[in-house]
Amino acid sequence: MDGDVGRSRNLILAAMVFAVGMMFIDQTIVSIAIPELQRDLGLSETGMQWVINGYLLSLSALFALGGRVADVFGHRRIVIVGVIVFAAASALCGATPDGGGAEAWLIAFRVIQGAGAALMMPAALAIVIASFPVSERGKAMAIFFAITGGLTAIGPIAGGYLTEVDWRAIFWVNVPIAVIALALIAISKPPDERNPEPIDYPGAVLVTLGMALAVLGLQQAGEWGWTDVKTIGCFVAGLAVLGAFVARERRVDVPLIRLSIFRNRAFSIDMVVLLFLMIPFVALFFFGSTYAQLSLGWEPSEAGLYLLVFFGGFAAASQWGGRILDRVGPRPSVIAGLALAAAGFALWAQALPDLDWDNQWYWIVMAGAGFGLVLGPANTDAINRSSRENYGEVTGLTQTVRNFGSSLGLAVLGSILIVQNRSNLETTLGEQGVPREKADEIAAAVAGSGGGSHSESFASHTGAKAKEIFEAIQLDYALSTRTVFYVMAGVMAVAFVVALVGMPGGKVEAEEPAPPGGPVPAP
Repeated sequence: MDGDVGRSRNLILAAMVFAVGMMFIDQTIVSIAIPELQRDLGLSETGMQWVINGYLLSLSALFALGGRVADVFGHRRIVIVGVIVFAAASALCGATPDGGGAEAWLIAFRVIQGAGAALMMPAALAIVIASFPVSERGKAMAIFFAITGGLTAIGPIAGGYLTEVDWRAIFWVNVPIAVIALALIAISKPPDERNPEPIDYPGAVLVTLGMALAVLGLQQAGEWGWTDVKTIGCFVAGLAVLGAFVARERRVDVPLIRLSIFRNRAFSIDMVVLLFLMIPFVALFFFGSTYAQLSLGWEPSEAGLYLLVFFGGFAAASQWGGRILDRVGPRPSVIAGLALAAAGFALWAQALPDLDWDNQWYWIVMAGAGFGLVLGPANTDAINRSSRENYGEVTGLTQTVRNFGSSLGLAVLGSILIVQNRSNLETTLGEQGVPREKADEIAAAVAGSGGGSHSESFASHTGAKAKEIFEAIQLDYALSTRTVFYVMAGVMAVAFVVALVGMPGGKVEAEEPAPPGGPVPAP
Protein backbone atom coordinates (compact mmCIF):
# COMPACT_ATOMS: atom_id res chain seq x y z
CA MET A 1 0.00 0.00 0.00
CA ASP A 2 2.79 2.42 0.91
CA GLY A 3 4.44 1.67 -2.44
CA ASP A 4 1.22 2.47 -4.30
CA VAL A 5 0.86 5.73 -2.39
CA GLY A 6 4.47 6.66 -3.16
CA ARG A 7 4.03 5.92 -6.87
CA SER A 8 0.84 7.98 -6.92
CA ARG A 9 2.58 10.92 -5.27
CA ASN A 10 5.50 10.73 -7.67
CA LEU A 11 3.11 10.66 -10.64
CA ILE A 12 1.37 13.76 -9.28
CA LEU A 13 4.76 15.44 -8.89
CA ALA A 14 5.64 14.58 -12.50
CA ALA A 15 2.29 15.98 -13.69
CA MET A 16 2.88 19.28 -11.90
CA VAL A 17 6.44 19.55 -13.20
CA PHE A 18 5.20 19.15 -16.78
CA ALA A 19 2.41 21.66 -16.14
CA VAL A 20 4.62 24.47 -14.86
CA GLY A 21 7.64 23.51 -16.98
CA MET A 22 6.21 25.51 -19.87
CA MET A 23 6.17 28.62 -17.73
CA PHE A 24 9.79 28.27 -16.63
CA ILE A 25 11.03 27.64 -20.17
CA ASP A 26 9.12 30.67 -21.42
CA GLN A 27 10.86 32.99 -18.96
CA THR A 28 14.02 32.76 -21.07
CA ILE A 29 13.30 31.04 -24.39
CA VAL A 30 11.62 34.03 -26.05
CA SER A 31 14.49 36.45 -25.45
CA ILE A 32 16.74 34.40 -27.77
CA ALA A 33 14.24 34.66 -30.64
CA ILE A 34 13.58 38.41 -30.32
CA PRO A 35 15.89 39.43 -33.22
CA GLU A 36 14.14 36.93 -35.53
CA LEU A 37 10.72 38.10 -34.36
CA GLN A 38 11.66 41.70 -35.00
CA ARG A 39 12.95 41.01 -38.50
CA ASP A 40 10.09 38.75 -39.55
CA LEU A 41 7.20 40.74 -38.07
CA GLY A 42 8.64 44.25 -38.25
CA LEU A 43 8.26 44.84 -34.50
CA SER A 44 9.09 48.30 -33.17
CA GLU A 45 11.67 48.65 -30.39
CA THR A 46 8.87 49.27 -27.90
CA GLY A 47 6.86 46.33 -29.23
CA MET A 48 9.88 44.06 -28.97
CA GLN A 49 10.33 45.07 -25.33
CA TRP A 50 6.68 44.40 -24.53
CA VAL A 51 6.77 40.90 -25.99
CA ILE A 52 8.97 40.16 -22.95
CA ASN A 53 7.53 42.61 -20.43
CA GLY A 54 3.86 41.93 -21.14
CA TYR A 55 4.26 38.31 -20.08
CA LEU A 56 6.24 39.17 -16.94
CA LEU A 57 3.88 42.00 -15.96
CA SER A 58 0.78 39.82 -16.25
CA LEU A 59 2.50 37.05 -14.31
CA SER A 60 3.56 39.33 -11.44
CA ALA A 61 0.25 41.16 -11.17
CA LEU A 62 -2.03 38.10 -11.09
CA PHE A 63 -0.22 35.60 -8.86
CA ALA A 64 -2.03 36.66 -5.67
CA LEU A 65 -5.44 36.34 -7.31
CA GLY A 66 -4.47 33.06 -8.96
CA GLY A 67 -3.58 31.50 -5.63
CA ARG A 68 -6.85 32.51 -4.01
CA VAL A 69 -8.91 31.32 -6.98
CA ALA A 70 -7.18 27.92 -6.72
CA ASP A 71 -8.18 27.58 -3.04
CA VAL A 72 -11.80 28.51 -3.75
CA PHE A 73 -12.46 26.55 -6.95
CA GLY A 74 -10.07 23.61 -6.52
CA HIS A 75 -6.35 23.24 -7.14
CA ARG A 76 -6.58 20.52 -9.79
CA ARG A 77 -9.32 22.33 -11.65
CA ILE A 78 -7.36 25.59 -11.77
CA VAL A 79 -4.15 23.85 -12.87
CA ILE A 80 -6.09 22.36 -15.79
CA VAL A 81 -7.56 25.76 -16.67
CA GLY A 82 -4.12 27.36 -16.42
CA VAL A 83 -2.49 24.73 -18.64
CA ILE A 84 -5.19 25.10 -21.30
CA VAL A 85 -5.04 28.91 -21.25
CA PHE A 86 -1.24 28.90 -21.41
CA ALA A 87 -1.08 26.33 -24.22
CA ALA A 88 -3.81 28.03 -26.26
CA ALA A 89 -2.13 31.42 -25.90
CA SER A 90 1.21 29.83 -26.89
CA ALA A 91 -0.32 28.34 -30.02
CA LEU A 92 -1.84 31.71 -30.94
CA CYS A 93 1.52 33.46 -30.34
CA GLY A 94 3.01 31.00 -32.82
CA ALA A 95 0.18 31.78 -35.25
CA THR A 96 0.87 35.53 -35.22
CA PRO A 97 -0.15 36.84 -38.65
CA ASP A 98 2.14 38.92 -40.82
CA GLY A 99 1.20 42.55 -41.32
CA GLY A 100 0.29 45.61 -39.32
CA GLY A 101 -1.58 43.83 -36.54
CA ALA A 102 1.24 41.40 -35.71
CA GLU A 103 2.68 43.44 -32.85
CA ALA A 104 -0.63 43.91 -31.01
CA TRP A 105 -1.57 40.26 -31.58
CA LEU A 106 1.67 38.88 -30.18
CA ILE A 107 1.75 41.18 -27.14
CA ALA A 108 -1.90 40.42 -26.32
CA PHE A 109 -1.41 36.67 -26.32
CA ARG A 110 1.84 36.97 -24.37
CA VAL A 111 -0.18 38.79 -21.67
CA ILE A 112 -2.74 35.95 -21.75
CA GLN A 113 0.13 33.45 -21.45
CA GLY A 114 1.20 35.23 -18.27
CA ALA A 115 -2.34 35.07 -16.90
CA GLY A 116 -2.46 31.32 -17.55
CA ALA A 117 0.85 30.87 -15.75
CA ALA A 118 -0.38 32.96 -12.79
CA LEU A 119 -3.33 30.57 -12.41
CA MET A 120 -1.25 27.45 -12.92
CA MET A 121 1.79 27.96 -10.70
CA PRO A 122 0.18 28.56 -7.25
CA ALA A 123 -2.29 25.73 -7.80
CA ALA A 124 0.44 23.33 -8.92
CA LEU A 125 2.63 24.12 -5.92
CA ALA A 126 -0.38 23.72 -3.63
CA ILE A 127 -1.06 20.26 -5.12
CA VAL A 128 2.53 19.14 -4.55
CA ILE A 129 2.43 20.40 -0.96
CA ALA A 130 -0.95 18.75 -0.28
CA SER A 131 0.15 15.42 -1.81
CA PHE A 132 3.11 14.87 0.53
CA PRO A 133 3.18 14.75 4.34
CA VAL A 134 5.15 17.48 6.09
CA SER A 135 8.01 15.06 6.79
CA GLU A 136 8.56 14.43 3.03
CA ARG A 137 7.83 17.83 1.52
CA GLY A 138 11.40 19.08 1.54
CA LYS A 139 12.52 16.19 -0.65
CA ALA A 140 9.53 16.53 -3.00
CA MET A 141 9.90 20.28 -3.41
CA ALA A 142 13.64 19.91 -3.94
CA ILE A 143 12.92 17.71 -6.95
CA PHE A 144 10.27 20.15 -8.16
CA PHE A 145 12.54 23.20 -7.97
CA ALA A 146 15.60 21.36 -9.32
CA ILE A 147 13.77 20.31 -12.49
CA THR A 148 11.82 23.52 -13.06
CA GLY A 149 14.88 25.64 -12.32
CA GLY A 150 16.92 23.64 -14.81
CA LEU A 151 14.23 24.23 -17.42
CA THR A 152 14.83 27.98 -17.08
CA ALA A 153 18.43 27.39 -18.16
CA ILE A 154 17.35 25.09 -20.97
CA GLY A 155 15.20 27.91 -22.41
CA PRO A 156 18.09 29.74 -24.15
CA ILE A 157 19.47 26.46 -25.54
CA ALA A 158 16.09 25.31 -26.85
CA GLY A 159 15.37 28.81 -28.14
CA GLY A 160 18.63 28.87 -30.08
CA TYR A 161 17.95 25.58 -31.85
CA LEU A 162 14.22 26.11 -32.43
CA THR A 163 14.80 29.60 -33.83
CA GLU A 164 17.06 28.09 -36.48
CA VAL A 165 14.03 26.06 -37.64
CA ASP A 166 11.31 28.71 -37.21
CA TRP A 167 10.79 31.26 -34.45
CA ARG A 168 7.15 30.13 -34.20
CA ALA A 169 8.37 26.78 -32.86
CA ILE A 170 9.41 28.38 -29.56
CA PHE A 171 5.70 28.88 -28.84
CA TRP A 172 4.33 25.72 -30.42
CA VAL A 173 6.67 23.52 -28.37
CA ASN A 174 4.44 24.29 -25.36
CA VAL A 175 1.44 22.49 -26.89
CA PRO A 176 2.79 18.90 -26.71
CA ILE A 177 4.13 19.60 -23.21
CA ALA A 178 0.64 20.74 -22.18
CA VAL A 179 -0.91 17.59 -23.65
CA ILE A 180 1.50 15.42 -21.61
CA ALA A 181 0.71 17.44 -18.48
CA LEU A 182 -3.04 17.05 -18.96
CA ALA A 183 -2.67 13.31 -19.57
CA LEU A 184 -0.60 12.89 -16.40
CA ILE A 185 -3.16 14.91 -14.42
CA ALA A 186 -5.96 12.67 -15.70
CA ILE A 187 -4.02 9.53 -14.75
CA SER A 188 -2.71 10.67 -11.35
CA LYS A 189 -5.89 12.47 -10.21
CA PRO A 190 -4.24 15.02 -7.88
CA PRO A 191 -6.22 16.25 -4.85
CA ASP A 192 -8.79 18.90 -5.73
CA GLU A 193 -9.80 20.23 -2.36
CA ARG A 194 -11.59 23.54 -2.37
CA ASN A 195 -12.55 26.07 0.25
CA PRO A 196 -15.73 27.71 -1.10
CA GLU A 197 -15.39 31.14 0.46
CA PRO A 198 -16.30 34.39 -1.27
CA ILE A 199 -13.48 36.08 -3.19
CA ASP A 200 -12.68 39.66 -2.30
CA TYR A 201 -12.92 41.02 -5.84
CA PRO A 202 -12.30 44.69 -4.91
CA GLY A 203 -9.18 43.52 -3.08
CA ALA A 204 -8.18 41.48 -6.13
CA VAL A 205 -8.46 44.58 -8.32
CA LEU A 206 -6.37 46.60 -5.87
CA VAL A 207 -3.53 44.09 -5.52
CA THR A 208 -3.45 43.42 -9.28
CA LEU A 209 -3.37 47.12 -10.13
CA GLY A 210 -0.82 47.91 -7.40
CA MET A 211 1.55 45.13 -8.45
CA ALA A 212 1.12 46.02 -12.13
CA LEU A 213 2.03 49.66 -11.54
CA ALA A 214 5.02 48.85 -9.30
CA VAL A 215 6.41 46.25 -11.71
CA LEU A 216 5.74 48.52 -14.70
CA GLY A 217 7.84 51.23 -13.06
CA LEU A 218 10.66 48.73 -12.56
CA GLN A 219 10.44 47.41 -16.11
CA GLN A 220 10.47 50.83 -17.70
CA ALA A 221 12.96 52.55 -15.40
CA GLY A 222 15.85 51.72 -17.71
CA GLU A 223 14.10 53.29 -20.68
CA TRP A 224 12.37 56.21 -18.97
CA GLY A 225 15.09 56.90 -16.39
CA TRP A 226 14.86 56.41 -12.62
CA THR A 227 14.09 60.09 -11.99
CA ASP A 228 11.54 60.44 -14.80
CA VAL A 229 8.08 61.53 -13.68
CA LYS A 230 6.54 58.42 -15.28
CA THR A 231 8.82 56.05 -13.36
CA ILE A 232 8.27 57.85 -10.05
CA GLY A 233 4.55 58.11 -10.79
CA CYS A 234 4.27 54.33 -11.32
CA PHE A 235 6.10 53.61 -8.07
CA VAL A 236 4.10 56.11 -6.01
CA ALA A 237 0.77 55.07 -7.49
CA GLY A 238 1.61 51.37 -7.13
CA LEU A 239 2.59 51.74 -3.48
CA ALA A 240 -0.50 53.85 -2.77
CA VAL A 241 -2.79 51.24 -4.31
CA LEU A 242 -1.03 48.43 -2.44
CA GLY A 243 -1.42 50.46 0.76
CA ALA A 244 -5.15 50.73 0.06
CA PHE A 245 -5.21 46.95 -0.51
CA VAL A 246 -3.55 46.29 2.88
CA ALA A 247 -6.00 48.64 4.61
CA ARG A 248 -8.95 46.85 3.00
CA GLU A 249 -7.65 43.35 3.81
CA ARG A 250 -7.40 44.26 7.49
CA ARG A 251 -11.09 45.07 7.76
CA VAL A 252 -12.94 42.64 5.44
CA ASP A 253 -14.34 39.40 6.86
CA VAL A 254 -12.85 37.14 4.16
CA PRO A 255 -9.71 38.82 2.77
CA LEU A 256 -7.97 37.86 -0.44
CA ILE A 257 -4.75 37.46 1.56
CA ARG A 258 -4.78 36.80 5.29
CA LEU A 259 -2.16 39.30 6.40
CA SER A 260 -2.17 37.83 9.89
CA ILE A 261 0.19 35.13 8.63
CA PHE A 262 2.96 37.73 8.63
CA ARG A 263 2.78 37.71 12.44
CA ASN A 264 4.52 34.36 12.19
CA ARG A 265 8.18 35.32 12.44
CA ALA A 266 9.45 32.28 10.54
CA PHE A 267 7.07 32.94 7.66
CA SER A 268 8.08 36.62 7.44
CA ILE A 269 11.80 35.75 7.40
CA ASP A 270 11.17 33.12 4.71
CA MET A 271 9.51 35.79 2.56
CA VAL A 272 12.33 38.30 3.06
CA VAL A 273 14.90 35.63 2.15
CA LEU A 274 12.93 34.73 -1.01
CA LEU A 275 12.74 38.41 -1.99
CA PHE A 276 16.52 38.86 -1.65
CA LEU A 277 17.25 35.51 -3.31
CA MET A 278 15.29 36.38 -6.45
CA ILE A 279 16.98 39.77 -6.96
CA PRO A 280 19.99 38.12 -8.63
CA PHE A 281 18.33 34.85 -9.68
CA VAL A 282 16.52 35.79 -12.91
CA ALA A 283 18.92 38.64 -13.70
CA LEU A 284 21.69 36.05 -13.73
CA PHE A 285 20.23 34.43 -16.85
CA PHE A 286 20.34 37.61 -18.86
CA PHE A 287 23.71 38.92 -17.66
CA GLY A 288 25.40 35.52 -17.72
CA SER A 289 24.10 34.78 -21.22
CA THR A 290 25.15 38.19 -22.53
CA TYR A 291 28.62 37.87 -20.98
CA ALA A 292 29.09 34.41 -22.51
CA GLN A 293 28.15 35.68 -25.98
CA LEU A 294 29.82 39.09 -25.99
CA SER A 295 32.88 38.66 -23.78
CA LEU A 296 33.60 34.97 -24.39
CA GLY A 297 32.38 34.98 -28.00
CA TRP A 298 30.06 32.00 -27.59
CA GLU A 299 27.00 31.28 -29.73
CA PRO A 300 23.53 31.73 -28.15
CA SER A 301 23.02 27.98 -27.77
CA GLU A 302 26.45 27.67 -26.10
CA ALA A 303 25.54 30.50 -23.71
CA GLY A 304 22.73 28.30 -22.42
CA LEU A 305 25.30 25.65 -21.54
CA TYR A 306 27.18 28.29 -19.53
CA LEU A 307 24.08 28.68 -17.37
CA LEU A 308 23.43 24.94 -17.15
CA VAL A 309 26.61 24.63 -15.09
CA PHE A 310 24.99 26.91 -12.51
CA PHE A 311 22.00 24.58 -12.41
CA GLY A 312 24.23 21.56 -12.03
CA GLY A 313 25.24 22.94 -8.64
CA PHE A 314 21.67 24.09 -7.96
CA ALA A 315 20.06 20.71 -8.69
CA ALA A 316 22.51 18.71 -6.58
CA ALA A 317 22.42 21.04 -3.57
CA SER A 318 18.63 21.38 -3.68
CA GLN A 319 18.36 17.68 -2.81
CA TRP A 320 20.53 18.21 0.25
CA GLY A 321 18.50 21.26 1.21
CA GLY A 322 15.25 19.32 0.98
CA ARG A 323 16.53 16.54 3.21
CA ILE A 324 17.87 19.04 5.76
CA LEU A 325 14.45 20.74 5.83
CA ASP A 326 12.68 17.42 6.44
CA ARG A 327 15.10 16.49 9.24
CA VAL A 328 15.71 19.68 11.20
CA GLY A 329 14.01 22.60 9.47
CA PRO A 330 15.19 25.28 7.03
CA ARG A 331 17.65 27.31 9.13
CA PRO A 332 20.90 25.29 8.63
CA SER A 333 20.37 24.90 4.89
CA VAL A 334 19.30 28.51 4.29
CA ILE A 335 22.17 30.05 6.28
CA ALA A 336 24.79 27.79 4.69
CA GLY A 337 23.32 28.36 1.22
CA LEU A 338 23.30 32.14 1.47
CA ALA A 339 26.91 32.16 2.68
CA LEU A 340 27.89 29.84 -0.19
CA ALA A 341 26.03 31.96 -2.76
CA ALA A 342 27.62 35.19 -1.52
CA ALA A 343 31.11 33.69 -1.69
CA GLY A 344 30.39 32.03 -5.05
CA PHE A 345 29.22 35.27 -6.67
CA ALA A 346 32.20 37.20 -5.30
CA LEU A 347 34.72 34.67 -6.60
CA TRP A 348 32.86 34.32 -9.91
CA ALA A 349 32.92 38.10 -10.30
CA GLN A 350 36.66 38.18 -9.64
CA ALA A 351 37.26 35.65 -12.44
CA LEU A 352 35.07 37.28 -15.13
CA PRO A 353 37.72 39.66 -16.59
CA ASP A 354 40.04 36.70 -17.26
CA LEU A 355 37.73 35.77 -20.17
CA ASP A 356 38.60 32.15 -19.40
CA TRP A 357 35.89 29.58 -18.82
CA ASP A 358 38.32 27.24 -17.05
CA ASN A 359 38.80 29.83 -14.29
CA GLN A 360 35.09 30.25 -13.67
CA TRP A 361 33.11 27.03 -13.74
CA TYR A 362 33.82 25.93 -10.16
CA TRP A 363 32.67 29.30 -8.78
CA ILE A 364 29.52 29.06 -10.94
CA VAL A 365 28.79 25.63 -9.46
CA MET A 366 29.42 27.06 -5.98
CA ALA A 367 26.94 29.91 -6.48
CA GLY A 368 24.37 27.51 -7.93
CA ALA A 369 24.77 25.17 -4.96
CA GLY A 370 24.13 28.09 -2.61
CA PHE A 371 20.86 28.87 -4.35
CA GLY A 372 19.87 25.21 -4.31
CA LEU A 373 20.28 25.04 -0.55
CA VAL A 374 18.01 28.07 -0.05
CA LEU A 375 15.18 28.19 -2.58
CA GLY A 376 13.31 24.97 -1.85
CA PRO A 377 13.63 25.04 1.95
CA ALA A 378 12.62 28.71 2.31
CA ASN A 379 9.69 28.36 -0.11
CA THR A 380 8.46 25.07 1.36
CA ASP A 381 8.80 26.22 4.97
CA ALA A 382 6.71 29.32 4.19
CA ILE A 383 3.90 27.20 2.75
CA ASN A 384 4.14 24.67 5.60
CA ARG A 385 3.24 27.48 8.00
CA SER A 386 -0.21 27.92 6.46
CA SER A 387 -3.27 25.74 6.91
CA ARG A 388 -4.18 23.20 4.25
CA GLU A 389 -7.16 25.10 2.88
CA ASN A 390 -4.96 28.16 2.21
CA TYR A 391 -2.09 26.53 0.32
CA GLY A 392 -3.03 28.23 -2.95
CA GLU A 393 -3.28 31.63 -1.29
CA VAL A 394 0.15 31.30 0.33
CA THR A 395 1.83 29.88 -2.78
CA GLY A 396 0.37 32.82 -4.71
CA LEU A 397 1.88 35.13 -2.11
CA THR A 398 5.32 33.48 -2.27
CA GLN A 399 5.27 33.68 -6.07
CA THR A 400 4.26 37.35 -5.93
CA VAL A 401 7.22 38.12 -3.67
CA ARG A 402 9.57 36.07 -5.84
CA ASN A 403 8.49 37.76 -9.06
CA PHE A 404 8.68 41.22 -7.53
CA GLY A 405 12.23 40.41 -6.42
CA SER A 406 13.06 39.27 -9.96
CA SER A 407 11.66 42.46 -11.48
CA LEU A 408 13.53 44.57 -8.94
CA GLY A 409 16.77 42.74 -9.69
CA LEU A 410 16.46 43.05 -13.45
CA ALA A 411 15.71 46.77 -13.19
CA VAL A 412 18.33 47.80 -10.64
CA LEU A 413 21.13 45.47 -11.72
CA GLY A 414 20.39 46.20 -15.38
CA SER A 415 20.73 49.92 -14.75
CA ILE A 416 24.01 49.40 -12.91
CA LEU A 417 25.34 47.33 -15.82
CA ILE A 418 24.37 49.92 -18.45
CA VAL A 419 25.82 52.87 -16.52
CA GLN A 420 29.03 51.02 -15.67
CA ASN A 421 29.51 49.73 -19.20
CA ARG A 422 28.94 53.15 -20.76
CA SER A 423 31.53 54.64 -18.41
CA ASN A 424 34.04 51.86 -19.14
CA LEU A 425 33.57 52.12 -22.91
CA GLU A 426 33.79 55.89 -23.03
CA THR A 427 37.13 55.73 -21.20
CA THR A 428 38.53 52.84 -23.25
CA LEU A 429 37.37 54.09 -26.65
CA GLY A 430 38.54 57.60 -25.82
CA GLU A 431 42.00 56.21 -25.23
CA GLN A 432 41.72 54.53 -28.65
CA GLY A 433 40.96 57.87 -30.26
CA VAL A 434 37.25 57.23 -30.81
CA PRO A 435 35.15 60.43 -30.47
CA ARG A 436 32.77 60.67 -27.50
CA GLU A 437 29.64 60.57 -29.70
CA LYS A 438 30.87 57.44 -31.48
CA ALA A 439 31.75 55.84 -28.14
CA ASP A 440 28.21 56.52 -26.89
CA GLU A 441 26.79 54.98 -30.07
CA ILE A 442 28.85 51.82 -29.60
CA ALA A 443 27.90 51.63 -25.91
CA ALA A 444 24.23 51.84 -26.87
CA ALA A 445 24.71 49.10 -29.47
CA VAL A 446 26.30 46.82 -26.87
CA ALA A 447 23.55 47.53 -24.33
CA GLY A 448 20.79 46.67 -26.80
CA SER A 449 22.47 43.84 -28.63
CA GLY A 450 21.39 40.99 -26.42
CA GLY A 451 24.99 39.97 -26.27
CA GLY A 452 25.58 38.66 -29.74
CA SER A 453 28.89 39.09 -31.52
CA HIS A 454 28.65 42.41 -33.32
CA SER A 455 32.16 42.83 -34.61
CA GLU A 456 30.95 43.62 -38.14
CA SER A 457 28.74 46.45 -36.97
CA PHE A 458 31.56 47.79 -34.82
CA ALA A 459 33.89 47.57 -37.82
CA SER A 460 31.56 49.84 -39.77
CA HIS A 461 31.85 52.36 -36.95
CA THR A 462 35.56 52.14 -36.26
CA GLY A 463 37.31 51.20 -39.49
CA ALA A 464 40.68 49.44 -39.45
CA LYS A 465 40.99 49.26 -35.68
CA ALA A 466 37.84 47.13 -35.42
CA LYS A 467 39.50 44.03 -33.97
CA GLU A 468 41.47 45.92 -31.35
CA ILE A 469 38.45 47.95 -30.30
CA PHE A 470 36.14 44.93 -30.22
CA GLU A 471 38.57 43.13 -27.88
CA ALA A 472 38.48 46.21 -25.64
CA ILE A 473 34.68 46.09 -25.72
CA GLN A 474 34.74 42.42 -24.68
CA LEU A 475 36.93 43.21 -21.68
CA ASP A 476 34.94 46.31 -20.71
CA TYR A 477 31.71 44.33 -20.74
CA ALA A 478 33.35 41.69 -18.53
CA LEU A 479 34.44 44.41 -16.10
CA SER A 480 30.91 45.85 -16.04
CA THR A 481 29.46 42.40 -15.42
CA ARG A 482 31.97 41.93 -12.60
CA THR A 483 30.55 45.03 -10.88
CA VAL A 484 27.02 43.61 -11.12
CA PHE A 485 28.10 40.23 -9.76
CA TYR A 486 29.79 41.90 -6.80
CA VAL A 487 26.46 43.62 -6.09
CA MET A 488 24.75 40.21 -6.31
CA ALA A 489 27.23 38.89 -3.76
CA GLY A 490 26.38 41.82 -1.50
CA VAL A 491 22.65 41.11 -1.76
CA MET A 492 23.29 37.50 -0.75
CA ALA A 493 25.41 38.69 2.17
CA VAL A 494 22.55 40.91 3.41
CA ALA A 495 20.13 37.97 3.11
CA PHE A 496 22.61 35.85 5.09
CA VAL A 497 22.59 38.36 7.96
CA VAL A 498 18.76 38.50 7.91
CA ALA A 499 18.51 34.71 8.11
CA LEU A 500 21.26 34.39 10.72
CA VAL A 501 19.63 36.94 13.02
CA GLY A 502 15.95 36.35 12.33
CA MET A 503 15.28 32.77 11.22
CA PRO A 504 14.21 30.54 14.11
CA GLY A 505 15.39 26.97 14.45
CA GLY A 506 13.22 23.88 14.30
CA LYS A 507 10.72 22.66 11.74
CA VAL A 508 6.98 22.42 11.22
CA GLU A 509 5.98 19.05 12.68
CA ALA A 510 2.42 18.85 11.33
CA GLU A 511 -0.07 20.73 9.21
CA GLU A 512 -2.01 23.60 10.70
CA PRO A 513 -5.55 22.43 11.53
CA ALA A 514 -8.31 23.36 9.11
CA PRO A 515 -11.13 25.61 10.38
CA PRO A 516 -14.51 24.13 11.31
CA GLY A 517 -16.01 22.41 8.28
CA GLY A 518 -12.60 22.11 6.61
CA PRO A 519 -11.89 22.18 2.94
CA VAL A 520 -14.45 20.58 0.65
CA PRO A 521 -13.40 17.82 -1.76
CA ALA A 522 -14.41 18.77 -5.28
CA PRO A 523 -16.99 16.48 -6.84
